[in-house]
Amino acid sequence: MKKIAIAAAVSVALSAGVAQAYQVGTFSNGFVVPNVIHNGPSDTTAVGIIGLSKVGDAVDHPFSVYWTFFDQDSQHQTDGCFPMTNNDFHSFVWANEAGTGYEGKRGYLLFAVSADQNCKGDAKPTGDATISASAFQVNTAAQDVAFVPVVDGPLTLVGDDNANLTTLDGNSLTKIKGAASGGTTMYMRYAIDGKAGGDDTRIVVWSTGSQKGTHTVNIYNDNQLRKSVNFVLAHDELDWFDPEQVAGRPADYTDGFIAWAVPTSISSVFTYSVVSSPAFGAVQTLLGAHN
Repeated sequence: MKKIAIAAAVSVALSAGVAQAYQVGTFSNGFVVPNVIHNGPSDTTAVGIIGLSKVGDAVDHPFSVYWTFFDQDSQHQTDGCFPMTNNDFHSFVWANEAGTGYEGKRGYLLFAVSADQNCKGDAKPTGDATISASAFQVNTAAQDVAFVPVVDGPLTLVGDDNANLTTLDGNSLTKIKGAASGGTTMYMRYAIDGKAGGDDTRIVVWSTGSQKGTHTVNIYNDNQLRKSVNFVLAHDELDWFDPEQVAGRPADYTDGFIAWAVPTSISSVFTYSVVSSPAFGAVQTLLGAHN
């Protein structure tokens, strides 16, 4: 129990620091949900979007929100649109919106505002309306709802205001303000025990540049001990990896963090850890810190 208390204190400290650095809870021209998956309606990502029109609060000025689902290598998979008006709220459930063929397929979602009214197809970005969102992974079988961090904009798209929000590809999003910049060091929490059904962690790494490859990192335990190891990011822009499988990790390194110096070739990067533990009784989300 003492170890769990220490782990909780460290995670709170890291999350408190990152709250001043990542841009969250703001309104802008769009946002990214960096880790999205559904395994049927009982295990799915859900997003709640608030929309505001900049024209004024007194009139329900209509606009549209275009969304695109990318796979882990930033390949455009499918897209859609929904209309909003001023002071509007829209509930987006991925299992309901994905269509056939995407069950069990991990990826990320990009949402962007357009002045197009009622999704008629004039899919160009606009600054006349803004959106903000929160997201969760809902698992009714496990009776659990895990927080999924949303990366706030503004989005920087190739073509800027002339971009076509229905034909975005892996090169379209060049930067997003809410993420960290390349060249920083990310500190990614882990809590593991090597036992089935025990303490488990999955670390999410999302970026707007090719992160694929083998990266040398420092792994620390909760006694400040360090060891250099490699971890492999298998995909271009979204990875979901198990720190228990990192080769070279000492067996007694069960609680600590991984420090990764992000290459400068990556313009925007965002990390967080998803920790499940019988002691917690629920899945916990820990934001990755950065400096």
